[in-house]
Amino acid sequence: MYIDIVPNRNSPPAILLRESRREGSKVRKRTLANLSALPAKQIDLLRRSLKGEEFYTFEELFEVVRNTPHGHVEALLGTMRKLGVPELVSSRPCRQQQLVLGMIAARLLFGASKLATVRLWHTTTLPQELGIQDTDEDELYRALDWLLERQGRIEKKLAARHLTEGALVLYDVSSSYYEGTCCPLAQFGHNRDGKKGRKSIVYGVITDGQGRPVAVDVYEGNTGDPTTVSDQVEKLRKQFGLDRVVLVGDRGMLTEAQIDQLRKHRSIGWVSALRAKQIQQLAEGGAIQMSLFDEQNLAEIRTAQYPGERLVVCYNPWLAQQRARKREELLAATDRQLQKVAQAVARRTKTPMDKAEIGLKVGRVLNRYKMGKHYRLRIHKGAFSYERRPETIEREQQLDGIYVIRTSEPSERMRSEDVVRAYKGLAEVERAFRCLKGLDVRIRPIRHWNEQRVRAHIFLCLLAYYVEWHMRKALAPLLFEDEQREELRTQRDPVRTAKPSACAQRKKQRKVTSEGFPVHSFDTLLALLGTRCRNLCRSKADKTGSTFSTVTELTDHQRRALELLGLYPVR
Repeated sequence: MYIDIVPNRNSPPAILLRESRREGSKVRKRTLANLSALPAKQIDLLRRSLKGEEFYTFEELFEVVRNTPHGHVEALLGTMRKLGVPELVSSRPCRQQQLVLGMIAARLLFGASKLATVRLWHTTTLPQELGIQDTDEDELYRALDWLLERQGRIEKKLAARHLTEGALVLYDVSSSYYEGTCCPLAQFGHNRDGKKGRKSIVYGVITDGQGRPVAVDVYEGNTGDPTTVSDQVEKLRKQFGLDRVVLVGDRGMLTEAQIDQLRKHRSIGWVSALRAKQIQQLAEGGAIQMSLFDEQNLAEIRTAQYPGERLVVCYNPWLAQQRARKREELLAATDRQLQKVAQAVARRTKTPMDKAEIGLKVGRVLNRYKMGKHYRLRIHKGAFSYERRPETIEREQQLDGIYVIRTSEPSERMRSEDVVRAYKGLAEVERAFRCLKGLDVRIRPIRHWNEQRVRAHIFLCLLAYYVEWHMRKALAPLLFEDEQREELRTQRDPVRTAKPSACAQRKKQRKVTSEGFPVHSFDTLLALLGTRCRNLCRSKADKTGSTFSTVTELTDHQRRALELLGLYPVR
């Protein structure tokens, strides 16, 4: 039998399965089947089979020795190379550079201790890709020390990339709790993690106007937020060589004392906000009136109390409702607790409570709910009573929904709307802190006791977030991210409560992207990419034990992710 191709005039040729035999001097052909409808591959296989070739399945010839998750490593290292992270870390390739790149990727994959990192990254292709299979935890610690020595140079390179003259610079401070007692940086202070009785470590992050991280400084846990501002000004001016920037900080950061210091540097502009007491003083002086908001929700005022400053007064009805609701809930909670104190005092008839003991109990309640200004208290030995102060409550109600942004920038350089947007941009730094502390980078728990190692650890986490920040931007169509967020920020009303775009709302409701892919969080999308494996295979017939590698075919979802990252086609 054989396959015969018969021309068919203007039509495609007929492909026939035939057999032939000789009768005397003639050759007789008999058609067994018409194969024209079969795919070309099947026809080729049939032709080769008829010629005597033998075929085997993959499992009959080869065995898979090991399969190792590879896709998430491929995405992370590809993104780092595209961002120029190796050149940021070191201008010349070296082993320490590869170790640092491995630790950056490992923060996003595992977020574990150095010992666990060495164990865990061998469950991926990360050490093979970087050529660091033979490392141990001690070498990682030495690489961490090596990285800290280069922090200043790396931050300078990041600033040259992302900070320009006159640019917005966002700055905020956070803290993380610390397990242990040995690190001199760990001190009792304001613990933002809510871990009572735990020491903490403070760190301040500088980002550009979009929230892209540029630099970080680490302080002792009892350091006040405002005292860190002078360090950042010096860093911007001297280390980064920027003559003109606008520093954006919250009202707790840029206090009056810090603003007075900033005024000495005329090249440094600033944007901050007034505290509630300062707003109350403006209202009592007649500078703020509700008639300002008859036609618009923001108004710019100037007052002798703040010479040389622009004050942008904003009114948000939704915020007014939230403040009113929260105040009433706090007042109700305070009433309940004060009533319990009053009942406890009344029960003590044989040994009445003295004024100091009652005062301590009342002080704990008022300090918990911060509503002391709205109460009138009467404390005597063995007697306690209280009542609300309606005049202070009413005075506060009049300012519900009102906040005031202050800036040194003239209107020629920054419109009122842009001043408000700049201050609200601090939410991007808060987002950075959430990613640093959360499942993505896992800055905590801090597993180091040496001060320099703690500083290096937090700087390493900043570099990991730098990579994640860019990956989130690129992968936004596949994530629970608002891909139109940046565009809408410049178009929508800066005072009104921000709402997600229609595209983001649709993704959250349907859990499916516009292309039909399931919507992921950042960490679950990395896990999906990790299902693309590198398979180590061995021939069953080869007695030498030689092996070869193959990589799992990309799924449509994985291919789309690599396309968005600019890594497809895969090299």
